[in-house]
Amino acid sequence: MNTRAGIRREDKNVWERRAPITPEHVSELARQHGLQFCVQPSAIRAIPESAYRAAGATIQEDLAECPIVFAVKEIPTDLFRPRGVYVFFAHVIKGQPYNMPMLKRMLELGCTLIDYEKVTDDQGRRLVFFGRFAGMAGMVDTLWALGQRHLLEGIASPFSQIQMTFRYGESGPVRQAVRHVGEQISRQGLPPSLVPFVCGFAGYGNVSRGAQEIFDELPVRDISPAQLLTLHQEPADAHVVYKVVFKEIDTVQPRDPIRIFDLAHFMSHPDQYQSQFKQYLPHLSVLVNAVYWTRQSPRLVTKADLKELYAGASLPKLQVIGDISCDIEGAIEATLHSTEPDDPVFVYDPQTEKAIPGVAGHGPVIMAVDNLPCELPIESSTDFSTALKPFLPDIVTADFSVPWEELQLPPEIKRAVIAYAGQLTPSYRYIQQYL
Repeated sequence: MNTRAGIRREDKNVWERRAPITPEHVSELARQHGLQFCVQPSAIRAIPESAYRAAGATIQEDLAECPIVFAVKEIPTDLFRPRGVYVFFAHVIKGQPYNMPMLKRMLELGCTLIDYEKVTDDQGRRLVFFGRFAGMAGMVDTLWALGQRHLLEGIASPFSQIQMTFRYGESGPVRQAVRHVGEQISRQGLPPSLVPFVCGFAGYGNVSRGAQEIFDELPVRDISPAQLLTLHQEPADAHVVYKVVFKEIDTVQPRDPIRIFDLAHFMSHPDQYQSQFKQYLPHLSVLVNAVYWTRQSPRLVTKADLKELYAGASLPKLQVIGDISCDIEGAIEATLHSTEPDDPVFVYDPQTEKAIPGVAGHGPVIMAVDNLPCELPIESSTDFSTALKPFLPDIVTADFSVPWEELQLPPEIKRAVIAYAGQLTPSYRYIQQYL
């Protein structure tokens, strides 16, 4: 029985400082289950190697003696070993073109791939995720972008005091900074040109809840999507910010006019629905996108929607879109490319359909950082490792040489096996069409 596993260093970019398993849990798993961990050295990992060494892990470059390797982000194709078992966020279940060469190489080498994104309970709810911290970091970066846009326009906005998330490093200072802005809004109110200030949240899962955690540090007044459409007809309060959360019933409608919206039907047949989100855009100051999107799903905001919204000479109310989900030209079609934590935004020009660096331009500012949790690396790693830890003994000690039908794994993990011994598993054979 294998008891040895590797923890790979992250090298996707200089910002990726997370780890899938923390030293505290390395120590617990060794003590309680006899598991052994080899950790690759890293110059950028937020958790120091000394902490892993103190927890009993071996620090070494070569993970060849580890039958199973844990990582966070994608692994370069030249690092896979024949018949190796790898656990990481693969980003392949939507047929993402940029990762098909990686998956193809894994299949050629007879590898097994377990994807954290598909570790779910019997109701399909994700169990191991960084989503909450993606939402938190994405909300801060979105508010920073808003403040920068206000500075450019000469608006005395309290949001201009907010910094980019990575400059805080931890959620405590983040909350304190946003809370300070909220206190100013409560006391002094917002400039008249910003009132009523409305932030819309598309989605209500882990990512959205994380973003709302940060936004709720402001003096929030909740309204419904229906109330949003008539808010401009009422006296607005400058001493609060309005929050509206959109669910699927608010954002899409059946293409068949005689069909009534049904969530289960929409989840199974998203191509039979069309977006009805455009009606809300003129009433929002900020939009935060936290929806799960596939190629079959209707877009939340199209390029045509933004071209119509920005058709006038003056800027509309909607200034910033925080695309935390960050599907390129996906739910937010104007998300033309992803961005980096120290340069998290661009302006989408609806007339030319091009991205302009910075926050200046006749179009919305798009926040599109695709690895937001790395901006809060220690807290997000700890939270993730806590969720993953209960499954680790079964994953590490499993016999991956037996036929698929005989593989003994908890159902939550077996549902996440994308490829087994070089073959796509039954639930994921549809990916073959993208390879």
